[in-house]
Amino acid sequence: MADYILAIDQGTTSSRAIIFDKAGSIISTGQLEHEQIFPQAGWVEHNATQIWDNTREVIGQALGKANLTRHDIAAVGITNQRETAVVWDKTTGRPVYNAIVWQDTRTQPIVDRLAADGGVERFKQQVGLPLATYFSGTKIVWILENVPGAREKAEAGDLLFGTTDSWVLWNLTGGVDGGVHATDVTNASRTMFMDLETLAWDDDILAAFGVPKSMLPEIKSSSEVYGHAHSSSLLREVPVAGILGDQQAATFGQAAFDAGESKNTYGTGNFLIFNTGEEIVHSKNGLLTTLGYKLGDAAPHYALEGSIAVTGSLIQWLRDNLGLFSSAPEVEALAKTVEDNGGAYFVPAFSGLFAPYWRPDARGALVGLTRYVNKGHIARAALEATAFQTREVLEAVNADSGVDLTELKVDGGMIANNTLMQFQADILGVPVVRPVVAETTALGAAYAAGLAVGFWSSLDELRANWQEDSRWEPSMDEAERDRQIRLWKKAVTKTFDWVDADVK
Repeated sequence: MADYILAIDQGTTSSRAIIFDKAGSIISTGQLEHEQIFPQAGWVEHNATQIWDNTREVIGQALGKANLTRHDIAAVGITNQRETAVVWDKTTGRPVYNAIVWQDTRTQPIVDRLAADGGVERFKQQVGLPLATYFSGTKIVWILENVPGAREKAEAGDLLFGTTDSWVLWNLTGGVDGGVHATDVTNASRTMFMDLETLAWDDDILAAFGVPKSMLPEIKSSSEVYGHAHSSSLLREVPVAGILGDQQAATFGQAAFDAGESKNTYGTGNFLIFNTGEEIVHSKNGLLTTLGYKLGDAAPHYALEGSIAVTGSLIQWLRDNLGLFSSAPEVEALAKTVEDNGGAYFVPAFSGLFAPYWRPDARGALVGLTRYVNKGHIARAALEATAFQTREVLEAVNADSGVDLTELKVDGGMIANNTLMQFQADILGVPVVRPVVAETTALGAAYAAGLAVGFWSSLDELRANWQEDSRWEPSMDEAERDRQIRLWKKAVTKTFDWVDADVK
């Protein structure tokens, strides 16, 4: 058998191909960033054609760096930014509009229209999600209503929709030449269209949204052979055998397979997932009910998720919009020039507030400013915002599950920031643990693909791969922790009710 698995990680800011060996160690990586397009306030888009072009190139980079060919690859796994919506013409293979990114808020009027009959929780019992701009369903509606000719083409059966896993899979397996149009249960559970119990598209919800069912990909498990790479690909004939949305993939890569296990990913946004096993748990505290994974014909595993819109992207904003530093890792050095936040609290509600508040009317606020505050304090406040938001999500998880987490497994780009990780442990009051292989998102997709083709034999084999790298113990006293949390919650209230009829 071939000795490696290749994972495609199609993320919010870049596309990567990572090759793993049987021990779950990284052999080589290819990576290319794609353009972030902001046509107007609240709009965020990607060029889906650029994403696919980059994906092909990073596959070549990863193979070339390791001096490997397709014959060395046992299977391909895909993981992706989950709610970003691509609509394309199946006869030409061209997108009819830019991909609308999960952070985009333009569909709030569509959300309001749908919520007029039954409120934002109108479909929550079936799909586990509140009506919100975050999910891909309203993005499809916007394209059908605003792109000339799109509605007519969709009704004629000529348009396909997919999150970026489906877009990559369709192109990788041939595109207009027999490409496979499918997704997995984790991505399907983020559209607002999939029934959590039946794992099928809900016809009544599709009718309410006005989205033709013919546009939607076939829902598959997270671990099975969907098809094979096309003859035009460097990976030709290699099975594509795993798909997991990025946050579920990171959970899988952390070997959090069982009920009660969890992880927190620090990326463009932050996403804490708590595995509830085969039980569907409906949150009473602002969390989402979502699919965790489904392996072949086995029963699905569900999860609670706390989604935070802006964490790493706040650091990018300080870099790109304010020019406080030239590269994101420099934020730590700047933050360490001061001992604390100087009384400043930064609530980055750039896309409204996600969990646990779900306030689309919120906008970002930097509060507690005095003449004493300098750029070091602002850098520290930005890092602390990530930890405070995670604390609030963890409080909701503890309330919903009835079991307090005793430690937090972490992954994602921001976990390289030791200052943030220590503050996270301090503000949670529990240890924070970083694994040896921090690329858990790609690793999770590789695991799903490898299980499907017998590269790995069992979940126990994958558990044995997980190793601890670093651990941060809380050192803040309880009174100071309580004071900081109280001030943070006060700061959050200052972001509410900003958007009204004449504010966009």
